[in-house]
Amino acid sequence: MRPNILTVDDSKALRIFVQKALNGFDCEVCEAANGFNAFFSIERARPDLILLDISMPVMDGVEMLRRLKITPEIQAIPVVMLASPADHVVIPRLAAMGASGILMKPFNADALLEAIRRILVLTPAPAA
Repeated sequence: MRPNILTVDDSKALRIFVQKALNGFDCEVCEAANGFNAFFSIERARPDLILLDISMPVMDGVEMLRRLKITPEIQAIPVVMLASPADHVVIPRLAAMGASGILMKPFNADALLEAIRRILVLTPAPAA
């Protein structure tokens, strides 16, 4: 079965970047602009991995991670936090909160794919 990856970030440019980086792989990529909307995407798609920005409006990544990890039906979904240097205060707590990894911004496609491959097997997309 194809892995499903959910990108949660208020930056449309970053969500497009993730989509393009994963374009050549056999996976589904869905997106949400904040933690609140992400829960609707999780309900619909049941992702195999969540790429979660820390700093967002409405519901930030730390609050979303906290809620994910206390919800039995979805707490096992691995979460890679997307952090910027400004997030230095919360970064030390993320692993204890249940984050599977941290990817520091700015990052390139190779770093993104490496972080994903630590959790999921990515296979090339089948030829059309």
